[in-house]
Amino acid sequence: MGTFQSKASPANTSIHEFTVKDGSGKDVDLGIYKGKVLLVVNVASKCGFTDSNYTQLTELYNKYKNKDFEILAFPCNQFLRQEPGTNQDIKNFACTRYKAEYPIFRKVRVNGSDTEPVYQFLKASKTGILGSRIKWNFTKFLVDKEGKVIGRYGPTTAPLSIEKDIQKALGEI
Repeated sequence: MGTFQSKASPANTSIHEFTVKDGSGKDVDLGIYKGKVLLVVNVASKCGFTDSNYTQLTELYNKYKNKDFEILAFPCNQFLRQEPGTNQDIKNFACTRYKAEYPIFRKVRVNGSDTEPVYQFLKASKTGILGSRIKWNFTKFLVDKEGKVIGRYGPTTAPLSIEKDIQKALGEI
């Protein structure tokens, strides 16, 4: 982990400063995404928002993946236990049913004292209706090419409805 801090603090100025675990438990340095616009989403397989969100996330990904855009999916089981499977189950579900080609990381906690540090950073950067707390599955954070959070969208905001914000962050409009 080197100079990475275990907790997000004012010293963390970019998502690129964090290391997370992929679905297999291997470290992933988020610095590899420098220069890309990121959409970071806490996902769940058994939520009322699952079908529409995964379908639209795949559509956005396919449209912009060759234009310096990446989706980072973080499964979370904190909301009515709607993501009960193993990391492999989750990946199989998303990749088979929704043709997800974007990274699906290890299951994380997005609220509480053991919140994943990258989520501490995201929440501190942009608060929502409940303050910094994540309200539900499929809360979305838009991150610019420098790793700064530029948008936060609630679970009921459809991924395709933020396409203009993505285009703007990519410099297309």
